Order: sequence, then structure tokens, then C-alpha cells
Amino acid sequence: MNLVHVDELDKVEMPEGFVWRPVRRRFGIRAFGTNAYTPGASGQVVEEHTEGQLEHEEIYLVLRGRVRFTIDGNDHELGPGQLVFVRDPSLKRGGVALTDDAAVLAVGGKPGQAHEISAWEYVFAAMPHIEAGDLGEAERVMNEGLEEKPGDPGMLYNLACLEARAGKADAALDHLGTAAGANERFRKAAQTDEDFASIRDDPRFPR
Repeated sequence: MNLVHVDELDKVEMPEGFVWRPVRRRFGIRAFGTNAYTPGASGQVVEEHTEGQLEHEEIYLVLRGRVRFTIDGNDHELGPGQLVFVRDPSLKRGGVALTDDAAVLAVGGKPGQAHEISAWEYVFAAMPHIEAGDLGEAERVMNEGLEEKPGDPGMLYNLACLEARAGKADAALDHLGTAAGANERFRKAAQTDEDFASIRDDPRFPR
């Protein structure tokens, strides 16, 4: 058994302005997805998103403070102990802190299937290392993700970003080419992504 207070979890502030508190990763949970969130610079607690790609059902529990959830355009103000369940993955959802001490626990998964760790979790985990300029440690986290999800296009794309920034042109082009070949949106994104400035003139760069 492991015990931890939500404030003792790693604190990863994301560019969108919310703070990710990794729960599943901290405990090594494999049966379901769960994470906590607190407000960042923008006051956002839960980023605006849908679960259309992963097809997850999600439930959010307000641990403390007050949070205004917006789900499918409708606002709901929740306080400590209150929950909101979003069954439909296609519905846009997000949450904004109404108090500075707000904290939310999220649990999600795809009905009828064993849980799979989401690729975005490794991208989030690599963010502090990227911000600190430790690209080697960020690459280690992304490679850990590829061991869990071999060939995942999103992970390959983000790994290629790190490799290009680190001057590893051959590896970056290889991983970017695979990602672009698997999903057209990564080919399009690469055309303007500043991380690839050093390799964009290479004839192997996916056009």
C-alpha cells in the first residue's frame, strides 16, 4: 500500500495553464487511468478537450475548492465532494478554478477494454525536462513510452522533435518519417514546427 497527499505529487505546469499531478504514474497503476489537476497560471484546472480519440468515459471529483466545469457548452459549479460524470467521449469538457486551492481527481477508461496507458502521459512527463533544457532525460521518458506503445505516431513525432533539437538529424528524420507516414496530421504539423528548423531542408524531410 502507498499513501500520498495530492500536494506531494509531482507538479507539472503545462503550456495550456493547468497543473498535472500524475497519480497513475506515481503508483504504477495499470488497471485504470487516473490523475489529479490543480490550477496553473491561467486558472485552468482541466484542459478543454474531448475523449473522441481515446473513447474514454471520465468522472471528475472535486477534492477541494470550487471549480466551474463546462461540458457541452453548459456550466456547472462544483465544490468539495461533488462529482461529474461524462459518458459521451465526443463532448467537449474543461474546468476553471474559482478558488486558488482547487484540486480535481479524474478517472477514465474505455468501456469493455483493458486499460492502456495514454501516449500523452509520457509527453506530459517529459515536459519538465524539456523546460529545464535536459533533452536527454526527456528523450529517455519518450523512449520509455515507446516501449509501452511501440510505433505510436504521436510519441514518434515528439521524440523526433527532441532529437532534432539535440542535433540528432538521422534519428529525427527516421522517427518523423514514420510518424508522418502513419498519420497525415503529423506530416502537416511538421511543415511549420520550429523544432524541425535544423532538418527541414534535408531531402529526407517529409513534404
